[in-house]
Amino acid sequence: MITAYAKRLLKGDDLHHSLLEFIQLNKIQSGSLLTGVGCLSQAKIRLANEQKILHLDGPLEIISLSGTLTLKHVHIHISVADGEGRVYGGHLVSGCIVSYTAELCMIEYNNLNFECEYDHQTGFDELVILKRD
Repeated sequence: MITAYAKRLLKGDDLHHSLLEFIQLNKIQSGSLLTGVGCLSQAKIRLANEQKILHLDGPLEIISLSGTLTLKHVHIHISVADGEGRVYGGHLVSGCIVSYTAELCMIEYNNLNFECEYDHQTGFDELVILKRD
């Protein structure tokens, strides 16, 4: 069984912070961010397999936004396009600021629990999937 959620963010909202706050407020144990659209005035994106953060100034259009949701951690990938149509992507981090609006659609899996634990092989916190009784 799943539960669907939708959330609209407003100008000035931090995408990462607002998403995690929504997950915690609604006590979503395990979920997916299915889609997100909107505009950003600035973006901070952690590049693949790097500690480096890419800083982009807007206007930026969100092209894709998806990932997994837990109470303590959201693992979200984002891609944005600038005014020239160049696309940048990676891991969503705090500092992606909504310029006009952003619309998010999510689902919660009522039969699963998601947790994150440090994985020595990858060097990152990774998803652990548990069945609910």
